[in-house]
Amino acid sequence: SPTIFSIMLSSLATGTVITMTSHHWLMAWIGLEINTLAIIPIISTQHNPRATEAATKYFLTQAAASSLILFSSLINAWQTGTWDITQLSTTQSCILLTMALSMKLGLAPLHFWLPEVIQGTTMLSALIIMTWQKLAPMSLVYLTSNNLSTTTLLILGLLSTTIGGWAGLNQTQTRKIMAYSSIAHLGWMATIASIMTNILAMNLIIYLLLTMATFYSLIITKSKTIQDTSTTWTNSPYLMILMMLALLSLGGLPPLTGFIPKWLILEQLTSQNLTTLALFMTMAALLSLFFYLRLTYTTTLTLSPNTTQTKFKWRFKLNTTTTPTSTTLTMAIFLLPLMPTLML
Repeated sequence: SPTIFSIMLSSLATGTVITMTSHHWLMAWIGLEINTLAIIPIISTQHNPRATEAATKYFLTQAAASSLILFSSLINAWQTGTWDITQLSTTQSCILLTMALSMKLGLAPLHFWLPEVIQGTTMLSALIIMTWQKLAPMSLVYLTSNNLSTTTLLILGLLSTTIGGWAGLNQTQTRKIMAYSSIAHLGWMATIASIMTNILAMNLIIYLLLTMATFYSLIITKSKTIQDTSTTWTNSPYLMILMMLALLSLGGLPPLTGFIPKWLILEQLTSQNLTTLALFMTMAALLSLFFYLRLTYTTTLTLSPNTTQTKFKWRFKLNTTTTPTSTTLTMAIFLLPLMPTLML
């Protein structure tokens, strides 16, 4: 029902806004719970066992992470007497909060729920989980960045970039590829979270833009596997070119937008004498780049076996469906000329 769907979306927005604007741990927890309960019906819109399993896995992991957040704030309030989000002073509560937010976001090694949930739901639900649902926990990371365990975040960030790239190599489903891509990108954000929050915010915005642009392209072309992307050019050559650039931008190739956060994060890591970590993360980024290049290759340079029987539907004239997609893709790809402004 459109009415129920609009209520769920408004509940998602309300929960995220409550978490982002709260300074009390209980209000932040309430916002996270509203978010979780609102997304469950959206995940299980398809009435099949796979969708029910995905909704159950999502609910269990998010409920466990929210309980850990509440437990860490309770320990901190017991020892310090305050429920303020920005005043975490005990080591136990800092480590517990770091692990809880990592589970919320899907950082490795607490990432196993994310690919299964993404694969078990629709493309639209997967888009919401990988974009909007990251805002509330990432805002908590932003607010508590000075109190989180820096060593734990660096280890989780390196593990996420490595596992996100390594596990994505063996996938043929586009949703799972995007899920492991999300894990790898979140690893970069976790690495910079305790060092410079401005770069974290910019990285999150660019990640959201690129992920939305790529998902819009996959939804329009109905590409659920790598083989499905080979028929993109029969629908729209223009969309094919933009999708190729969006994938390369996700991989972090200069001079596209996705290169900006990697460049700045590596610069900050080397300035903090973390050159070894920067080297390993650069090598892990090559793993992610490989499956982005594979998707780009199948999208632009290969033909499906059924292409010869496919009726060509070239649409050089943009319609109401492709106009927002083209706008989002263009914004996501060509932001690099604004780099001097962003650095200032």
